Amino acid sequence: MAKNIVLTGLMGSGKTTLGKYLTEVTGMEFIDTDDLIIQKAGKPISKIFAEDGEPCFRDLEAEVIEESAQKQDCIISTGGGAVLRIQNIENLKASGIVFYLQASAEALYERTKHDTSRPLLNTDDPAGVLRKLLASRKPFYENAHFTVNTENKTMEEVSKQVLRLYQSQAGHFA
Repeated sequence: MAKNIVLTGLMGSGKTTLGKYLTEVTGMEFIDTDDLIIQKAGKPISKIFAEDGEPCFRDLEAEVIEESAQKQDCIISTGGGAVLRIQNIENLKASGIVFYLQASAEALYERTKHDTSRPLLNTDDPAGVLRKLLASRKPFYENAHFTVNTENKTMEEVSKQVLRLYQSQAGHFA
């Protein structure tokens, strides 16, 4: 079974951008779990949060991750909070090699400050929210097989590092 490449990290860490780039390089299928949640719910994530609440969103996220983990030879980009449920981590680790795309709260803020589609950042202090989220989620992100720092690196540099680690380990996780 061909293992998946699973990308985790806080919003703005580069999961979607890297996932799409890796798809071009490898020819593997790209799965964005946030996109699948939007399709399943029939509305944007911000509306799911506003109308149904975060617990409903997390339930949808768990369903989508379980379904995505059944596939093989894919690049799976997860939402930033996907790691908060142990069943998600277990499904993702069973399905492939998990990478935590790491960046500082300051770098994440710079990357996300103009994006109004992120419900958790619709606040007076989005940089503070990112610092708190990063601190509270760090232990969950560190459950990944590998941590790759994305700060001050080009997409090509990050993708080469991810692919090198993936290729060196794919056989060990079979």
